Amino acid sequence: MSSSLLPSLSHCCQRQRFNFVLQHGLKGSRVLSTKASEVLPVTTVLPKPRLDYRAISESIVYKSHNAFNRKAPLPIGALQSVVRHYDEQKRLSSKLGLKRHARSNLGEKMRKIKDPIEKQAVLEEAKLLKVEVTDLEHKLMTVEDILLGLALQIPNDTHPDVPLGPEEAAVILSTHGSDLIPANGNRDHMNVGRTLGILDFEAGATVTGSSWYYLLGEAALLEMALTNYALSIALKHGFRFVTTPDVVRADIALRCGFQPRDQNTDPPTSQMYHIASSNPSHPELVLSGTAEIPLGGMFANQIFMEQVLPLKVVGLGRSFRAEAGARGTDTRGLYRVHQFSKLELFVVCSEDTSEQAMEELRSVQTDIFKGLNFPFRVLDMPTEELGASAYRKYDMEAWMPGRGSWGEISSTSNCTDYQARRLHIRYRRSSDTPKHIPSSSSSASTQSAPAISFAHTLNGTAAAIPRLIVALIENGAKFDKEGKPVGLDLPSTLKPFWHGTSSIIQWI
Repeated sequence: MSSSLLPSLSHCCQRQRFNFVLQHGLKGSRVLSTKASEVLPVTTVLPKPRLDYRAISESIVYKSHNAFNRKAPLPIGALQSVVRHYDEQKRLSSKLGLKRHARSNLGEKMRKIKDPIEKQAVLEEAKLLKVEVTDLEHKLMTVEDILLGLALQIPNDTHPDVPLGPEEAAVILSTHGSDLIPANGNRDHMNVGRTLGILDFEAGATVTGSSWYYLLGEAALLEMALTNYALSIALKHGFRFVTTPDVVRADIALRCGFQPRDQNTDPPTSQMYHIASSNPSHPELVLSGTAEIPLGGMFANQIFMEQVLPLKVVGLGRSFRAEAGARGTDTRGLYRVHQFSKLELFVVCSEDTSEQAMEELRSVQTDIFKGLNFPFRVLDMPTEELGASAYRKYDMEAWMPGRGSWGEISSTSNCTDYQARRLHIRYRRSSDTPKHIPSSSSSASTQSAPAISFAHTLNGTAAAIPRLIVALIENGAKFDKEGKPVGLDLPSTLKPFWHGTSSIIQWI
């Protein structure tokens, strides 16, 4: 399930969340790497996102067209407001600096004065300066909060090769697998799963509600086999296995580009499950919509040495989507559910190597799905499907004959420095690395790259389990002469990861 399934950031609750973390975050330090020399220890309190206001101000025509092409919910005049408030921020910062300098000079002067009357006059002048400094500080803080709130709504830049338009404008990059089985309602995974006794939606509805389910017997074993099969391929490609928290701070979700509440509806609707707390001073917690969120948060507020990049992890977690029942025919069965297991690939790399890393993620995903023997295709997704954070996004779709259509099973996104600027994921360039500004980065305004730069982050789905089960059941169902489902043909690549035996499974 792609990150675009959840809307982009909205500043309505953004300032409150970021300010709260600054005030109430836990104190301490941590490191990610087992090699202490490879990563610098940092505090766990996240500072406010560090966005490039100068770059925005110098390219508002591009930013405006880009937001329009992506159908981003950017308020009218937001970009012009960024320019005005950025100018005001610079003016106030300069004035505040002069006042602080004058105040410092008065302090030095006061220490040298012997005459009490003259000293009292300087003291009165210092009091007036203190009031002016305090007033300027408050004005600057207000302007900076407004500026941040406006800039956070601006989506990432877009790769020049991304197709323009809605989902239908997607470009097919490659197709894989056998010939398509003709669309046939008898192959619907709900029908097959119920007949074989491996799916139970009725019990899920009784226990929890619609779009909840039980996997029974072979379906539950299939989840385990798919997870371990996909994990084995990720490990072969050099990814490090991580199990993630399924509960995250709402602040971390926001910084990754996910909006816990959709502020564009009236009243605002929940996109995530919020965990109630008896203590209102505690940070707001949500159930994670994808392992991408805790994986991104794992690297937050750290500076890595360029020599250790890329950092590649594969995370296993449960994903929770509160909006599962809002998509019409796509809500049938396992295709769109409120909770599912998901294996996620995540990469932190230098700004010069993220496009190469994206192709490597695509290669890993292709290897995984080729081994499952169903037809699938890779799409270069158009501008309106990118969400807020993706610079470019590939989707992979499997043919699902029971549904009579292609269905998304995976996505890969290059987020460039969008998440890194919000999470403060940075790296120190090695001395022999050429310093230039890549055209793909949203920080492309300075003439030379700094020694410490914001990293690029990428994510990709290794296995969204329910979607893969749908594809395997609908392509692998076997029927008797009367057309009744009697078993499943499953790819032999899963057999080494299977537990026990089954009378309804045939390995092919």
